[in-house]
Amino acid sequence: MSQPRNRQVSSGNAIAESVKRQVKEAGDTAQDAVTSGAWGYPIYGIYYLLSHPALIKPLIPTLVKGVLVSLGVVVALFTFAYLPQVAVLAFVSGPLAFGLAIPLVLGESYVVINFLTRALLVNQAGVDLFDAVLLQKGHSTLVEHGRQVTSGGNGKSKVMGTLLMKPLSRFSTDNVVRYILTLPLNLIPVVGTVFFLGFNGFKSGPGYHARYFQLKGYDKTKKQELIKKRRGAYTAFGTMAMVLNLIPGLSILFNFTTSVGAALWASDLEKKGRTTTSDLHNARQSGTENEVEVQLPNAGGSGGRKDL
Repeated sequence: MSQPRNRQVSSGNAIAESVKRQVKEAGDTAQDAVTSGAWGYPIYGIYYLLSHPALIKPLIPTLVKGVLVSLGVVVALFTFAYLPQVAVLAFVSGPLAFGLAIPLVLGESYVVINFLTRALLVNQAGVDLFDAVLLQKGHSTLVEHGRQVTSGGNGKSKVMGTLLMKPLSRFSTDNVVRYILTLPLNLIPVVGTVFFLGFNGFKSGPGYHARYFQLKGYDKTKKQELIKKRRGAYTAFGTMAMVLNLIPGLSILFNFTTSVGAALWASDLEKKGRTTTSDLHNARQSGTENEVEVQLPNAGGSGGRKDL
């Protein structure tokens, strides 16, 4: 009798230790996410893109189409899916159902909008923006690892040519499946929504630096090493990007601004040569460099030459 009892005690202790370890890891990641400052880059990307007309001007036709598509999807889902979901939620949440159904519908809208905009509108524009910002910030050598770059006629501009590397995947099935599976977490008031955003941010955050890893030539092992080291920072970045993308009608704009924010973060990492999240707060205090003139004449293309 003593052996089974000892095994039960040992098993219970192992489970308790595992819970403690995972709670501590989650706490450390959350603390690192807040203190890293990486959550500010998606917001900084909004200001940067809007303050650089040469970057945003060629995106206007795509943005207009994207906003119209987004609004159409949101209106359609709220018209046809909101009340039925309120009716279902009323059985478990009572009067809270009217509020709880809102993040659910917004989350569903995000999936549809993300699929439509990425498949039909965004195309290669995100990568072009990422490279353009790096060029503006003086990282020509880095960008030249992934595409042709030549100087413009006035010597103060750059011309982006064809990609030299395999184009990045524009759509992640894993992200969509994970997102859909975790949507029901929003049924839990406040805590569920926070966990939903944090978990998806944690999983999607590193993807915003896929182009940076590609330009650096990192293999899978190196990428995983850096992602683990910046786990809190990527969680913060991905969570803020998630929050912005849930704003009705503006998700396509925030797709672009988040790409810009990711490039600004990559630029700061390059300038500082840092690999830990504790350095991100001071990363932008390295001085004001002279930016290269930038112009994207044809947003969304993936092939021909582009004046920068």
